[in-house]
Amino acid sequence: MKISIALSVLILVAATCLRWHDSQRLALVRENYTKLAAEAATFGISLDPSRPTDSVRIIRREREPEDKEVEAMAAAADLITNKKGMWFAQTPDQAEKQRIIEIYDRITSFDSAQMKILIAEVRAAKDLKDQTRGDIISLSLMSMSNHHPQATLALFTDSPELLKECDRLGGLAVSSALTQWAKEDPMGTLEWVRKNAEKFPDLVTLSAKDGVISGIAAKDPKLAFKLIGELGIQDISHAMSVVVATANTHAGRTAALAAFRENLATLPDEKTRNEATAKSMESLAHGLVREGFASATQWIAGANCTPIELESLARSVSSSVKPDETGQWLEWIGEKLPAEKSRAHIRENVSKWTRDDYQAAGKWLSSTPAGPTKNTAIRSYAETVSKYDPATATQWAMTLPPGEEREETLKNIQENSPTK
Repeated sequence: MKISIALSVLILVAATCLRWHDSQRLALVRENYTKLAAEAATFGISLDPSRPTDSVRIIRREREPEDKEVEAMAAAADLITNKKGMWFAQTPDQAEKQRIIEIYDRITSFDSAQMKILIAEVRAAKDLKDQTRGDIISLSLMSMSNHHPQATLALFTDSPELLKECDRLGGLAVSSALTQWAKEDPMGTLEWVRKNAEKFPDLVTLSAKDGVISGIAAKDPKLAFKLIGELGIQDISHAMSVVVATANTHAGRTAALAAFRENLATLPDEKTRNEATAKSMESLAHGLVREGFASATQWIAGANCTPIELESLARSVSSSVKPDETGQWLEWIGEKLPAEKSRAHIRENVSKWTRDDYQAAGKWLSSTPAGPTKNTAIRSYAETVSKYDPATATQWAMTLPPGEEREETLKNIQENSPTK
């Protein structure tokens, strides 16, 4: 899915407000595309990727100056001025968001010369805190990286000190630029990594290589798998999961899974193959499960998954499932996995669901048919509830068939009781 200019900026706004602590936060924010799109719509901003926002287009036409140097200095002045509003606002209001969108949209068209001017102006602003200065520079570079990735990377190699000034967000800008460039020129990005890996090790990190792999995988997962070794990535399982995670449509997932399986056969030992499968299926599951139970299970049914692939998908359900579909996934896990495999996943998911919404979990338990899946779920529910409501937990435990499972559950409830 191509992210529109306005949405890209909202992602950057979220980054500033949240003060990201690592690269995984970027993926998390991007995964919340729908939520951000809905928020943007409240400001009259269309985020349909096939129809870029008209308001942004109008802003660009009205603000296109003949003198690029003047435009760069004006953008820098606007960003510096906003330090008293946007940069320190935990919940920026509509006007602040719209303003920052306008500024960053102007920056997307900057070339490297203009960006150098902007950076120089921001550096020279004496009343900016170092953190704020770094945020302005790095977010500007991230905005530019979507449209001029090579120019963005050139700024970092020409001025290596930029990375330190940008703190952790600098690495995100490098990774973002490589992702965009790799989509159009895989061999060019590969050559850039080879050329700069030794000279600029702080730029050519694992995150940067992930960016290359992700960009290539968006169009050609088979080629992405092939280039993992050439990029010098040691953690093969991790790299393979990056490739698979890029797929965000059923057709894309089918192609990525086929390429994954072909590449998996080349790995040297069973332990490595199992680890790669677990990580890759987990990456694939996150987006798949969020699309909804019916759509996800339809794709899985046609994917001819191996037992280890199915188990890895089941393991990932709890982190991505829609709350109102948890029960359906529990039943699916009980049906598709062998009993010795399904029990642990059902218990884990029920425990999490109970902690998040014990009423919804209890309602599902009351209506679900009797059987091994329900019995395993009751045990997990009762043991989780017992920590604050042992009486209710005991009532549920007594609905289990007489025998070892009931007795063990009652014993665990007694041990968990807050009054013990």
